[in-house]
Amino acid sequence: MELTGLHHVSILTGKAEKNFHFYTKVLGMRLVKKTVNQDNTESYHLFYADAKGNPGTEITFFDIPGLGRTQPGVSSISATSLRVKNTDALHFWEERFNNLGVTHGLIAKRADRDTLDFEDFEGTRLILVADNGEAGVQAGEPWGETDVPAWHAIIGLGPVTLTVSSTEPTAHVLTDVLGFRHVGSYPSLSGNYPTIEVYATGEGGPGAEVHLEPRPDLPRERPGRGSVHHVAFRVPNVEEHKKWIEKISASGLVNSGEVERYYFKALYFREPNHILFELSTDTPGFDVDEPQETLGESLALPPFLEPQRATIEAKLRPLDLEMD
Repeated sequence: MELTGLHHVSILTGKAEKNFHFYTKVLGMRLVKKTVNQDNTESYHLFYADAKGNPGTEITFFDIPGLGRTQPGVSSISATSLRVKNTDALHFWEERFNNLGVTHGLIAKRADRDTLDFEDFEGTRLILVADNGEAGVQAGEPWGETDVPAWHAIIGLGPVTLTVSSTEPTAHVLTDVLGFRHVGSYPSLSGNYPTIEVYATGEGGPGAEVHLEPRPDLPRERPGRGSVHHVAFRVPNVEEHKKWIEKISASGLVNSGEVERYYFKALYFREPNHILFELSTDTPGFDVDEPQETLGESLALPPFLEPQRATIEAKLRPLDLEMD
């Protein structure tokens, strides 16, 4: 029983329309599901991914208009990486960001990979990471309906960085509970606390890593627009998911039990540094209620919310997403 990589990362946005423009028009990702936050159906939940909405390629956003600014700190998922094929793609993105006025850094090494850090319009910390033929969990498929060339396209999630006051409690959960293995370390580019520890699961590689950064000098993060709500890890099927529920419960970690999200089954719990983890199944996927060709083009509701569609739609603010 092994987690096979990153499943998705979920972030907060205060402006869904601008969010849609940035992730589809600037980054060239595909909107694969437009639905609602199942825990607050008056809020949209947008999923961006590769051409088919494959697990391991999804970055999602909860729309909360009027959300305040994030105050960065510990107990946070401080950076989310997105994979591209090679270093040539990083040079393409560097030029594209310059042309489009996107805040970005310089191409630099992280964990022996070429990377390019940048921010979206709400300050979400993002990093492009070049695969360069590295072995590991398979990447996704480029979305062709965009002006980003397929050979430079974003093809999945890369490592997430967890910033914590003390690494030991989180490392214990990653290794002793979730089965990650410590595979190395690298110097922080900030130069504050020089070593970031790298943990991998499954086949490893950029789509299956967590990077753990110690920052005892920082206060706890105050979440706001652009902050990461949770990171989810991949479980292949429902049968293994049930075993993971038993294992997490036996570890003493308080957890949600199985949560039916329709597109996948979920399990939520907080590790000792209060970062929210989720274990999500690969199945059944986003095409369970929409054809692949039209993913994300209309408001999708899981069957248990469908009888409330009229009420839900009446309470949702109008959302004008220009699909073409």
